[in-house]
Amino acid sequence: MTTKFVVGYDGSAASRRALDFAMERAAAVGATIIVAHVLEWSPYSFLTPTELEERHKRRGEELARAESHLMAPLKSQLSGKGVPLETVIRYGHVADTLCEIATDNGAAQIFVARKGESSLAARVFGSVAGTLAQCAPVPCTIVP
Repeated sequence: MTTKFVVGYDGSAASRRALDFAMERAAAVGATIIVAHVLEWSPYSFLTPTELEERHKRRGEELARAESHLMAPLKSQLSGKGVPLETVIRYGHVADTLCEIATDNGAAQIFVARKGESSLAARVFGSVAGTLAQCAPVPCTIVP
């Protein structure tokens, strides 16, 4: 069985550092990288059928935009680097969804960036990296 690493990726410089770090580790051990982009989405159950249909359409547009503007260029940049690469785009809470992706794919490790933001929201609600450090089903590497 091939070792798999999940990397949380949002297109930021910090997430690219986490991806580059994971790529080095994957190359060293012959692992596959699963680049995961999570779009925050909350299910609004109180919307009308028309509003739900409109929201579903926007969701499809967001998925297509994430694929064409984020993942496709990344796949092109990383092809030929000697590390097998898969991509996943999902909706949900970022930390929970990264854990699900890791579990579903039998990943050995999760890599994410530490944003370094000290916003009030991050201090009150916690960051993705902090949540993963506490709840990840596999070891989690937080890259500065």
